[in-house]
Amino acid sequence: MENWRLAVLCSHLRPTTASKSSPVSPSICASGSENGQTNFCVFCKIIRGQSPALKLYEDDTCLCILDTHPLSHGHSLIIPKSHFSSLEMTPPSVVAAMCSKVPFISNAIMKATGCDSFNLLVNNGAAAGQVIFHTHIHIIPRKARDCLWTSESLRRRTLKLDQEASQLADRVREQLSFLNNSEESKDQGSSLTGD
Repeated sequence: MENWRLAVLCSHLRPTTASKSSPVSPSICASGSENGQTNFCVFCKIIRGQSPALKLYEDDTCLCILDTHPLSHGHSLIIPKSHFSSLEMTPPSVVAAMCSKVPFISNAIMKATGCDSFNLLVNNGAAAGQVIFHTHIHIIPRKARDCLWTSESLRRRTLKLDQEASQLADRVREQLSFLNNSEESKDQGSSLTGD
């Protein structure tokens, strides 16, 4: 497990080819934010122009680069320019800005790679495989029968609509209700259902 995590981390550290494109714009990642973690964050170094990367897209909020150790041809990462260690630490406005670029960027990637599908993935937390603790979204182009995920060959089980599932749904709705009542969630206007 540790070797796998190290391999994933290294994949983001070593670009495979040199870029002739313009260098990445200076970061709005203030050095020293989140207890100085941006000084060691590979994505913050890329954003500041201190580490090489193949840039696909950039705006005031986010940057999209080719993953340096891709799972498929065209595997790319959308990264916020400010350092947030996890999805839950990332402000909703930043997540929205990143997600709003997915249709635009993924369409370009699919056309450039000849793919007609893609996976959108966030590894959030160590148990989920996150090894670079700076929020990022993976766009992974796919082709039919590429056998990228071993789980695709697993038979999926039907959810049993029993007491255990009902209790889980109740616990999630309870947490959503609690979060919805917090200051940050009041302006989102979402409603919770209790079917």
